[in-house]
Amino acid sequence: MKVIIAEKPSVARDIAAIVGADNRKDGYLEGNGYCVTWAFGHLIGLAMPQDYGITGFQAENLPILPAEFKLLPRQVKDGKEYKPDPGTMKQLKVIKELFNKCERIVVATDAGREGELIFRYIYNYLECSRPFDRLWISSLTDQAIRKGLENLRPGKEYDNLYRSAKARSQADWVVGINASQALSISAGHGVWSLGRVQTPTLAMICSRYLENKDFKPQTYFQVKLHTAKDATQFAAISTERYNTKQEADDILNRVRSAESVNVISVEKKEANQEPPLLYDLTTLQKEANSRHSFSADKTLSVAQSLYEAKLISYPRTGSRYISDDVFAEIPALIGQLSGYAPFGNYAKIMSGASLNRRSVNDKKVTDHHALIITENMPKDISADQRIIYDMIAARMLEAFSGKCTKENTSVSLDASGIAFSVKGSIILIPGWRAVLNAPDEEKGEDDAPALPSLSDGDVLPINGTDLLEKQTKPRPLHTESSLLSSMETCGKDLTDETEREALKESGIGTPATRAAIIETLFSREYIQREKKSLVPTNKGLVVYLAIRDKKIADVAMTGAWESALNKIATGEMDADTFHRSIEVYAAQITTELLEKKIEGGNTRESCPCPKCKNGQVVIFQKVAKCNNEACGLTVFRNKSGKDLTDGQLKDLLTKGKTGTIKGFKSKENKPFDAAVAFDAEYKTIFQFDNSKKRKK
Repeated sequence: MKVIIAEKPSVARDIAAIVGADNRKDGYLEGNGYCVTWAFGHLIGLAMPQDYGITGFQAENLPILPAEFKLLPRQVKDGKEYKPDPGTMKQLKVIKELFNKCERIVVATDAGREGELIFRYIYNYLECSRPFDRLWISSLTDQAIRKGLENLRPGKEYDNLYRSAKARSQADWVVGINASQALSISAGHGVWSLGRVQTPTLAMICSRYLENKDFKPQTYFQVKLHTAKDATQFAAISTERYNTKQEADDILNRVRSAESVNVISVEKKEANQEPPLLYDLTTLQKEANSRHSFSADKTLSVAQSLYEAKLISYPRTGSRYISDDVFAEIPALIGQLSGYAPFGNYAKIMSGASLNRRSVNDKKVTDHHALIITENMPKDISADQRIIYDMIAARMLEAFSGKCTKENTSVSLDASGIAFSVKGSIILIPGWRAVLNAPDEEKGEDDAPALPSLSDGDVLPINGTDLLEKQTKPRPLHTESSLLSSMETCGKDLTDETEREALKESGIGTPATRAAIIETLFSREYIQREKKSLVPTNKGLVVYLAIRDKKIADVAMTGAWESALNKIATGEMDADTFHRSIEVYAAQITTELLEKKIEGGNTRESCPCPKCKNGQVVIFQKVAKCNNEACGLTVFRNKSGKDLTDGQLKDLLTKGKTGTIKGFKSKENKPFDAAVAFDAEYKTIFQFDNSKKRKK
């Protein structure tokens, strides 16, 4: 018997249908010589400090550097303690029984670094020694699964990928645990979170925010003149910028006094624009954010659902290329889009045409090829799924289309010795731009869409003039799109696609993890959204100001680590060497952070704890919590649909109850008024007037 283990139940069902395991059991499917079971993501993880006998946050315990890392099943909080999750333990028991009685295991977790880690941690925790093979596929279509099962690879071929995954997991533990505890000790209250990738990402958001906030705009002026030829009107802008209005007014009057403007030179150039490369996950997330305001996490979630619906290839890819064997399937995929309304007409034109091979490169395909559609056409899918599917389908058509050919015109003019310029552009051959009739993003705000036929020496009338008052602008606040770009290129602002591709290996995070990193910053209340912009909260700025000159905030160093992890995966670097460097780093940042006092770290309201009498209860945005871990007094700000004010929380903590508060809502959504008080166990209760019942 063979056991196939998938990452989640839905994938297990798809594989079971292919191998004929249609007999449903508790925790697995059985039939035709196979048992198909599943994990629920990360069932096994690294043990926490308390599992090594280290409790509380004590400076003398740092840095915490386990000689050997312990593996534990997923934990859930039970009161003040963490205990193994019952659902996890039940499924692990099923997996262990199947592993013990099988001849061979087929690993069908997601084909990537984290998927490999999920299986290996389970395998090692269960102390299993059965041989295993790897199912490595880039889509969940029936055809892909069958082909993958016919071409299973020996599990040993992925040992380096596992070493890379384990190195990443342990590095995040060592850096995150030590840095977070050191900063929390330094702050003197609360629990503060730092991380190997999370903190440099926060630093990028905060530094851009402060740069933008501190920017002092400089006013300048330019002159705009209106002219025409052959009934085609256009405007030109002075090439010089003027720092004072007086100087600009003098120039404006000088131009107005001129009767005409002379064309000094006309330069025309034909330019070819190559089609964009296929999407990888990061590029898809960036464009979905820019065009549709999707968060990176939402884009990944929707793409994952399309993958599991067998409509697109594996979404967590870092490659924008496909291999030659996948390219052989592209004509058929384009052909099937002929019947898909949004792109049907264009797909028909492409059918049978010679395809552009810019996105075809075997050497640049990493674990998975770029995002493409599968042979399955969408039927009943949600609006969000339709948006992402259409983006991927359109990009596939664009990538294999011909170049866009444009004619760019640059014109220099002169009016009374004042130089003016204007640029224009017309598309001669739309090529790939015809898929979506995509706008030319290279045009600037002052560009004319098209110019009349102009020649050197033309004398044109001046039909009007304007004085333009402008201001220099700071770099804009980060959006999720621009932040993903910065994470991909280690904070370097690059617009050239080739340069971005070259730096991808040294980015921070991976395509699969960047969305989760951004979401972590939201959940820690370090950042928030203002429309599409990402801005730090006061808490986030306090953390940034504490660490901005420390190693933990070094984007380049974090990028170098990601490059090292990639080298471990390819066998070019030793995992033990990497881990030793992480331990040295953790010791350094621990020392740095313990010596730091957080500026603004004690600005939150606090008062003595009424329960333990030793700690201080610190009032946070959503909760008031005692900083004495042994106490654990916690008061949530929101009660029955109403947020208590800081003053009301202080009354509760110092006097044992608040005054009467109006506007609470019952479970039946009926309003009521009451005071909030502590009971004998320091649980919050409602207190009503004597004429009313007490209600918890």
